[in-house]
Amino acid sequence: MDSGLRTATRWLLRGLDVLFVGLVLFVAVSGGQAGRGAWVTALLGAAFLIAYALGRVGLRDDLVPLDATRARSWPDAVWLAVLGCLWIGLMWLTPSALWVAFPLMFLTMHVLGPRWGVVGVACVTAVAVAPAIVRGHTWGAVGGVLGPIVGAAVAVAVVLGLEALARESHEKQQLVDELSAARSVLAEAERERAVLGERERLAREIHDTLAQGFSGIELLLRAARAQMPDGAPAALVDQAAQTARDNLTEARRFVRALTPASLADDTLVAALRREADRAAARQPGLEARVDVVGEPQALPMPVEAACLRLVQSALGNVVQHAGASHATVTLRFEEAGVTVEVNDDGRGFVDGEQSPSGGGFGLRGMRSRVSQLGGTLAVESAPGKGTRVTAALPKEQG
Repeated sequence: MDSGLRTATRWLLRGLDVLFVGLVLFVAVSGGQAGRGAWVTALLGAAFLIAYALGRVGLRDDLVPLDATRARSWPDAVWLAVLGCLWIGLMWLTPSALWVAFPLMFLTMHVLGPRWGVVGVACVTAVAVAPAIVRGHTWGAVGGVLGPIVGAAVAVAVVLGLEALARESHEKQQLVDELSAARSVLAEAERERAVLGERERLAREIHDTLAQGFSGIELLLRAARAQMPDGAPAALVDQAAQTARDNLTEARRFVRALTPASLADDTLVAALRREADRAAARQPGLEARVDVVGEPQALPMPVEAACLRLVQSALGNVVQHAGASHATVTLRFEEAGVTVEVNDDGRGFVDGEQSPSGGGFGLRGMRSRVSQLGGTLAVESAPGKGTRVTAALPKEQG
């Protein structure tokens, strides 16, 4: 509940405090003037205020918890029952005690909640109108019946209105908290994706440039060594070849170190299944699975990394945009390479809205990644008919 509503509730209770004190003092004075048990009236009034003060100390100043049965039989219901009995005693001694019924109705609604509070207010109203009904058909009797009924309606309406505002405020706060948590998770995921993407880019650059260059240098030096005449000094050639081999080993070590963590100690299939499980955990109600077609085989690290990133990006789109209930990742091992396909039964989109050429950063990133490895990417989607993303990657890299 927000601070404004909490403040309004607190002031309502403070107003009830003032009303109870003022009205009970008025009842004690008027009862003494009427000469009907002045001392008894004063004692009952004092007992009422003491009981009210004792219970008021532990009474919450807000409407939390927000449920229909938040009151406890002890001490809440017992406290209200004691106040009710003391009030009935005052009603029996002096008719002016009827005024105490109105703040008592508000207090009953606040303490017992929207369900049992209405029952309690009905009981207070019945006791309040009973003397007027007994007096018979007079204008005073009619007022004595209508007054408590109208007061009861106002008490119920005011407290139920506060309950509705408190519930709406509570739900909005929950939504804000959930959005903040989701934003934090997405920001962390984006940061991790950017870091992993840069690591993968560096690994690919090292593999495609330095590692290939060192390998070529070693082959050239080996060929030069074979063509040298017998007895020619070959120590420098051998040393250069050894240096090339050492640097090639170091470059490969860097590539392995920059390999995506999901593939470092596991197979591609296991990594994809982990991603499917994560997607299902992020979106309640989503069923995600991985199907494997063909005999799993070892693939070049750039190809495996690309498959993993494609599935991560596609499942990320499913969770964030598709609103799907099922998603299937199909990995097909073929003689020439591998095909990875992600299907969902979500809302889909119109061609061009999120196509690789017309928008959607994730899909453009997929196309760029696949193109760098000499593969092809196809995206099929229609509103209400889900989306299929298919990437075919060759095994042999040029």
